[in-house]
Amino acid sequence: METILPYLFAVLALVVGAAFGFFIGRFKTESARREQREKIEKMIIEAREQAKSIELQARDAALRTTQAAEAEINRLRSELNREEERLQKRRAELDARMERLEQREQAANKRQSSIDRRANEIEKLYQQQLGELQRVAQMNTDEARTLLLAEVENEARGDMARIIRQIEAEAREEGEKRARKLIADAIQRVGAEHVAEVTTSLVPLPNEEMKGRIVGRNGRNIRAFEQAAGVDVIVDDTPEAVTISCFDPVRREVARRALSRLILDGRIHPAHIEKVLEDEQKAVDKAIVEAGEQATFDAGISGLHPEVVRMMGRLKYRTSYGQNQLAHAVEVAKLASILAAELGANVDIARQGGFLHDIGKAMDHNQEGTHAMLGAEFCKRYGVHPLVVNAIGSHHHEIEQESVEAVITEAADAISGARPGARREDLEAYIKRIRTLEDMATSFKGVSQAYAIQAGREVRIIVRPEEIDDLAAARLARDIAKQIEETMQYPGQIRVMVIRETRAVETAK
Repeated sequence: METILPYLFAVLALVVGAAFGFFIGRFKTESARREQREKIEKMIIEAREQAKSIELQARDAALRTTQAAEAEINRLRSELNREEERLQKRRAELDARMERLEQREQAANKRQSSIDRRANEIEKLYQQQLGELQRVAQMNTDEARTLLLAEVENEARGDMARIIRQIEAEAREEGEKRARKLIADAIQRVGAEHVAEVTTSLVPLPNEEMKGRIVGRNGRNIRAFEQAAGVDVIVDDTPEAVTISCFDPVRREVARRALSRLILDGRIHPAHIEKVLEDEQKAVDKAIVEAGEQATFDAGISGLHPEVVRMMGRLKYRTSYGQNQLAHAVEVAKLASILAAELGANVDIARQGGFLHDIGKAMDHNQEGTHAMLGAEFCKRYGVHPLVVNAIGSHHHEIEQESVEAVITEAADAISGARPGARREDLEAYIKRIRTLEDMATSFKGVSQAYAIQAGREVRIIVRPEEIDDLAAARLARDIAKQIEETMQYPGQIRVMVIRETRAVETAK
């Protein structure tokens, strides 16, 4: 028993200690809970106060937002009211306008119906009048239209011819003044002498016995001379002279000089003839070169190829219509340079074109082709300026003229050949040209008579007044001039004058 008591006291102490600890722990726990509860209540109180403050702020913000929204709503409502009032006014105006448009449409419909009725009446009257006009005129609409167009065409042609004649008269008056001054200045500053055009040369003899020595035994000498020189020697009844004939002027000159030397020497036999002809051929070649160089100096031209200069020298023995071609070339070069200087063109190009324009005449006996194209090809081969080559080839319009210098070259050539005394024609060619002019003029309809006057430089044409009116006379003159240009060759210019006169004749009884 005594041994159990300590254990009991120990257990009891343990229970009392546990109970005491439990109460102390519970007390602490309760104290902690109480403190925590107090803190929570305090936090709840503070949260409630903050919530109340936030609620108050939110109510203030909501109030302000509500007030702003109400103000905006009021503003929008006022604007909507004003817009509605404007729409009401516009609707009223549109209604009024629609009423007015309907009234106008009704009035327009009434007027249109009236116009339609009048148009129908006018169409009926037009058809009646058209039928009456066709009955009176005895022609339909197409025939009347054709007649009207023909009358309008005739009137338009008349007006056109009148305007053309007026323009031509004004241009002719002004151009003639200017051209007359230029040509007069150019001709006054240039002068050249000319020789007669011949294809024969006359060689004088000291006596008649020389003819027999020239002929030789059985014609041996004359045959040798003609064969070696390429000419014909005519021994006729002309006293103390023989004639050398040849189409080539250079060969004719060589033969003339050789025969003159043989006559002076007195030794006329075939061997000596050939030697003299060879010597004179060299002398003539030298004279040709010297003539070409002198001509280039006279014309004021330098820098030409020696072959071009030599070919130009051959023109010394060539004539056309009695005009020496080398002198003509120098004259044309001077005329062209003067005209080019007056007109502001290239003087050097015009001078070379005028000087070389007839160089083809020095070679056209031996080659086929016109002298203008032959000369242009020859000069092109020896480096002559392309514009000069064009002026040479186009001075008779065989190719298109490409520069004003080509036109000046043509004009200077015409001036040199057309001035008084520069050329002459033989009687047969002159009469043929005159007759051709008159026959050409009389071949036109309405021409009564035609006369070529002033040595063929003017054609005076008299027309029938009942067939040709004033305007048709101007057209006739232009047509005749155009046909003359296209079908005839002539030096200078030919003036065509058409005369129309009306005569009224009555007999008193």
